[in-house]
Amino acid sequence: MDKELLRITIIAIGATVIIGMLLWSFFKNKNSRRNIDFIDKGNPLDNIDKSLILNTENDDFDIVPLGTAADHDFQPDPITIAIEQESIPESKLEPQVKPQESLPSIIQFSLVSNSDQGFNGQELTEKFKQVGLEYGKMKIFERVDDQRRVDYAVASMIEPGTFPDTELELFNPPGIVFFIQPSELEQPLAIFDDFIQTINWLANQLDGEMLDHNRTPLTNETIQAFRAKLSG
Repeated sequence: MDKELLRITIIAIGATVIIGMLLWSFFKNKNSRRNIDFIDKGNPLDNIDKSLILNTENDDFDIVPLGTAADHDFQPDPITIAIEQESIPESKLEPQVKPQESLPSIIQFSLVSNSDQGFNGQELTEKFKQVGLEYGKMKIFERVDDQRRVDYAVASMIEPGTFPDTELELFNPPGIVFFIQPSELEQPLAIFDDFIQTINWLANQLDGEMLDHNRTPLTNETIQAFRAKLSG
């Protein structure tokens, strides 16, 4: 099979794997966000439930205390508000705050081996440990913070996306996939920068080609475009 055709095929498979894994892990339980906790039974892709996809934009509700309603509990009507505002100097009016642009829900970049044999599993594991990535419960490698929450993760392009814990020298994935969910992070820009540094370091160490979310070579322009969105 032509090398370029093989590369396109494995990248497509990797994308499918990661989408499934993200749906299962990041959206599994909102109360434990960023804490990936797979049920390790069979292929995780078989357990995907679309109802697990949560819309977090409307999760915050105002709690109104119950009690006897008095006249001062009600807001003035719009006409009264308009009249009162006309008498207030412009300098004392509260500025209108523009809503921030929503962060990307998922960013996914890939690292594809330049070798026809793919990456060596033993070498991959050693390099992951050197850069501080940990082997997690769901059998992928994760960057975790001081509170043991997952900042981002790395999966294999071989279905179901996991890494074995034995006989690593026999494991040769053609590529690996990095994914991050900025909308769930408290400091998305700082973590994204670490995300990029990790991919770049591994690319140099493992002789791999970095690909962006469109499966084209990852450029500095693309990185800066994402940084602009995250710095919002």
